[in-house]
Amino acid sequence: MTSTTVIFRAFAFFVFVFLPLLTPAQGVTDPVTRQLVQRALDDIYGMHFAEADVQIRQLRARYPQHPLGPLLLATKFELQYLPVHENKAARAQFVQAVNEGIDLAKRMLDRDETNPEAVFFALTAHSYLAALYHNEGETLKAVSESRRCYGYLKDGMKLLDKNPDFYFTTGLYNYYVERYPMDHAIVKPFMVFFSGGDMTLGLKQMDVATKRASFMRNVANYYLAHVLIQYEMQPARAVPYTRYVADKYPANPLFAMLDAEVLLLSGRYAEARPALQRLKQLPNKIVPLAIATFTGILAEQADHDDKAAAQAYQTALKLPTNKPYTEEYKVMAYAGLARIAARAGNRDLARHYYKKVLSTAEYKSLIREARAFR
Repeated sequence: MTSTTVIFRAFAFFVFVFLPLLTPAQGVTDPVTRQLVQRALDDIYGMHFAEADVQIRQLRARYPQHPLGPLLLATKFELQYLPVHENKAARAQFVQAVNEGIDLAKRMLDRDETNPEAVFFALTAHSYLAALYHNEGETLKAVSESRRCYGYLKDGMKLLDKNPDFYFTTGLYNYYVERYPMDHAIVKPFMVFFSGGDMTLGLKQMDVATKRASFMRNVANYYLAHVLIQYEMQPARAVPYTRYVADKYPANPLFAMLDAEVLLLSGRYAEARPALQRLKQLPNKIVPLAIATFTGILAEQADHDDKAAAQAYQTALKLPTNKPYTEEYKVMAYAGLARIAARAGNRDLARHYYKKVLSTAEYKSLIREARAFR
């Protein structure tokens, strides 16, 4: 593996972990169109896809040469068929919409290479493809798309004053370019090829996006919360962000799962119970694993019922995972079973489960817990 491949594989991880659900930034500036775009986004995130189609058709008819319409359509496919890579017909429609968006964004860039809209649309489109290829195990294709993302992301760093939506991508980069090498020593020698970051500044910039971004506000809330629980181990700090998107879009399974998770990890069990009940009403195929794991956490941590908790965790382990969205919930189930085994005096079984945790875990809190067990 060449050094260049290692570098961009690291950056590819950044892209397909954190940028699979970008939404188009400000498309056109007139108030009527901005309101139409916002309604489309609200319908997409609210899982009202027929209504979103109406808005998208209007936008595409009004601006046939603008990438806004195709990328809104791609965003809709991403959520409507979550996970989109597992649906052959939806995947084809998704890729077609993304490629159309890329072509139109490049035409805009040919006319003005500093156009903030075009830069953001290009970044969004290529991050979609990077995420898709990663989820399909197409590493080289994912790395190739990530190379393209990096250039547009760097351009966006110079455009914060033009579009506050860039606070999210810039902040996430500033945080992650420093965080990733801390956990993956193999890439440290190659990070000189990337611009340096600042984790504290990155968190602040993402927070700015949760308040000032026009169309990235929902995404900024979602991913800042994710960073706070995965890397910073501060679930209580993440609660306001997940509550915002979960309350605004109660039918969205990604927002509902993360909200319930954050409430549980924060020990806010009275609020977690109705959040879990709300999650149980959602039909998406990725939800059952989260429900089983969260049921186990409630039984174990709130009700102190190890028998019921173990049953729920075992149920979780039998369910299929979806790597981008639910794999860590299976890790949580292993950790729960390890704690239960340790309390029962079966330390060998606890070690067995903690080894499972260490083989897969991404959350720093779970890794720390497993390593601390003796």
